[in-house]
Amino acid sequence: MNAPDDLPVFHEGECQIQARAGVRDRMAALGQQVIRSFMPEQHQIFFAQLPFVIVGSVDAAGQPWASILTQPPGFISSPDAHHLLIRAQTLAADPLTETLVPGASIALLGIEQHTRRRNRMNGVVERIDDEGLRVGVQQSFGNCPKYIQARQAEYASREGTGSVHHDTRLSVTARQIITRADTLFIATAHPGSHHGVKQSHRANSHGVDVSHRGGKPGFVRVDSDNTLTLPDFAGNRFFNTLGNIKLNPRAGLLFIDFESGDLLYIAADAEIVFDGPELDAFAGAERLLRLRVRQVRHVVASLPLRWRDAAQLSPFLANTGTWMTT
Repeated sequence: MNAPDDLPVFHEGECQIQARAGVRDRMAALGQQVIRSFMPEQHQIFFAQLPFVIVGSVDAAGQPWASILTQPPGFISSPDAHHLLIRAQTLAADPLTETLVPGASIALLGIEQHTRRRNRMNGVVERIDDEGLRVGVQQSFGNCPKYIQARQAEYASREGTGSVHHDTRLSVTARQIITRADTLFIATAHPGSHHGVKQSHRANSHGVDVSHRGGKPGFVRVDSDNTLTLPDFAGNRFFNTLGNIKLNPRAGLLFIDFESGDLLYIAADAEIVFDGPELDAFAGAERLLRLRVRQVRHVVASLPLRWRDAAQLSPFLANTGTWMTT
């Protein structure tokens, strides 16, 4: 049984961040209009044309993870406005191999990079069988094109070792992937998304979320103490990611090396930096996210996607800064 549709679309953590940003009243009204408990037809069509989807999930210990599922376009279908069916096997060593169980909270981010379109769907795993993964919709909403780097993705096999490296610290190779990155995906979760909370006891807003972050190459700073720092630019003001972190300071990051097909999964403790000299020094940043790395899973050349040509950076990044190096 899903939570009633008339419950607030934002939970207490999201409301606190909205209030701090001075947008709480506006978001309360807007959220009810644009965050739906069903998918409009254009969202159903959109997911069906994608070659990959970004997935947020939570493991048995309550750690959020950002993941990816991919197949040729058409692997996602929508039998009705309240469900998505995903026909794809999890990639080797992807956290989804451990987190996908019936009743689990799940988040989906459909992103079409070359058109800079993206739509979000947060829901519940209803069924896993030979037909695929059936997800029930709890929240469906669109996002603006800000900070998405335009690159064309195509499903294609890739030759590689597929080897997996586990660590509690960032290796030299992992640091190189991060410092070159212009894109990352971040999964966060409300405390009520844990496997132990019955679905009937969850409000629609008490689930997992997975989101996109983009910046100029090198917008994620890697510090010597195994900490990542990234700017938080102006967005849709929903504050889904920051609201979850306010209540549950854990995050899962996914970095994709678009040339090699390497995947870097990171589990981290998250902190929001609201003010201070570091924030003042980074043009365009409204806040900073500081992430202390706890687990690293580096899978070599495992992603069966290729990207055409060089990325075109988002025009919204023109007035943003870079980290000062010494």
